[in-house]
Amino acid sequence: MWTYGVQPSKIPVFPSSSAPPPPAVFPSSSAPPPPWIELPGDITVNIFLRLALEDRLICAQKVCTTWWKVSKEPSLWRVINFSNPVQGIFNHDYNVMCRRAVDLSQGQLVNLTIQYFGDDALIDYIAHRSPNLKRLKLGTCFFISGKYAIKMVAKLRQLEELHLTIRPGIGACHIEAIGISCPMLKSFSFNGFKCELKTYQNGDSIDIYFRNLYALAISRSMPNLRHLQVFAHWMGNKGLEAILHCCSRLGSLDIRRCFDLDLKGDLGKRCCQQIKHLKLPNDSVSDVPGPNCDGGDPFSTSAFCFEHYVYDYNDISSFKYL
Repeated sequence: MWTYGVQPSKIPVFPSSSAPPPPAVFPSSSAPPPPWIELPGDITVNIFLRLALEDRLICAQKVCTTWWKVSKEPSLWRVINFSNPVQGIFNHDYNVMCRRAVDLSQGQLVNLTIQYFGDDALIDYIAHRSPNLKRLKLGTCFFISGKYAIKMVAKLRQLEELHLTIRPGIGACHIEAIGISCPMLKSFSFNGFKCELKTYQNGDSIDIYFRNLYALAISRSMPNLRHLQVFAHWMGNKGLEAILHCCSRLGSLDIRRCFDLDLKGDLGKRCCQQIKHLKLPNDSVSDVPGPNCDGGDPFSTSAFCFEHYVYDYNDISSFKYL
């Protein structure tokens, strides 16, 4: 049974890296070669860059020998952006496709985005083969653990931008270790998905401590940040104050939907004075930063139920559906 309207014919089939190039196909022996065969190399490359990555890997290589050769050009794979349009289905196929694209980059990959697929084995594979990676975005990658996220970034010494959409498996300790491993990090985002922090009576000091764990981890380990986005977190005033104090180079700060903040007094004034580009908790979320394959708002009631959970710090492994 096929779900989500996906038909068997849509399953990606990836060419083998060891397979010989496809023969050039001409209409007849007397006919001239197709016009795309004799295009200048820079124009052919431009055409390739306009194709979706799936089409580059699956279709374009099969057109003719010339296109097969062009597809091996590492510069075509300096930017890789894959998003599984059917969440939870074909994850293995997208892992294979991503590995193939990383191989084709031959170490020239500088910008990588993967959304709604991926696992620890994949990011380990990427880290070993992408020493020049400068920008990494992991969007709602359910099977990537904090432990392996640390291992990955520790090998990416050139990393300047890191963008994560959180899952319970990535904790404040992982964020701090990531920051320490990436001294060149200038842009960081760590976005929530309709998270709520479970509160306990007679435990105000504990609640305050846990509400600021992530903010304190950022402030301790990422002093060179220019851009920071902590969207929909439980961060309180203490955490924001630590960020403003330790990350003195911040020019852009996005704290939308951080509703635990009280910015009516001096802290709000300090934010406005210190930060050039500031987005406040109640500002518009029309450009929701988190990945969402159906184009909707992941905070709406129509979003998938596993994107809604209550964080219980007494049981860090648990989450409860709202």
